[in-house]
Amino acid sequence: MKIRRFEEKDAKKVSELIIDTLRKTNIKDYSADSIENHVNNFQPENVLKRASWTHFYVAQEKGNIIGCGAIAPYWDKIDESSLFTIFILPEYQGKGIGRKIIETLEKDEYFLRAKRIEVPASITGVPFYKKMGYSCKNGVNKADNEGIVRMEKFRKDKER
Repeated sequence: MKIRRFEEKDAKKVSELIIDTLRKTNIKDYSADSIENHVNNFQPENVLKRASWTHFYVAQEKGNIIGCGAIAPYWDKIDESSLFTIFILPEYQGKGIGRKIIETLEKDEYFLRAKRIEVPASITGVPFYKKMGYSCKNGVNKADNEGIVRMEKFRKDKER
């Protein structure tokens, strides 16, 4: 498996990967209507838009894109960043690919310059992010009205 930066030609495959993951994995925690609403947000043109303002990565195995993830500044702040769009194809989940993507994102310049990193996590993703050292922001472990659990990590090597 190889992790590399997203390229424009990846948009359709990344869109398919995200939609497949939403419909097969995230459906356990969200209504079908909510999932289909998110499907509309991850069409190829929306993936391209997201890639234009983030550092977007894909995990590839034997030429197939099997995972993705992105990092960007948090509201244009220099000392805070956010992780976005972290999805692994359902048949590859639990095999360490998500961990490798997070490790890649945590070596990116947007992570390295940040004191705090926020993740707008799906309910489905909360246990994974906890394993990766993220905690619920302000101790709130319930989803907000957008269906998101806000999680964060403070860099130990940076002053708070």
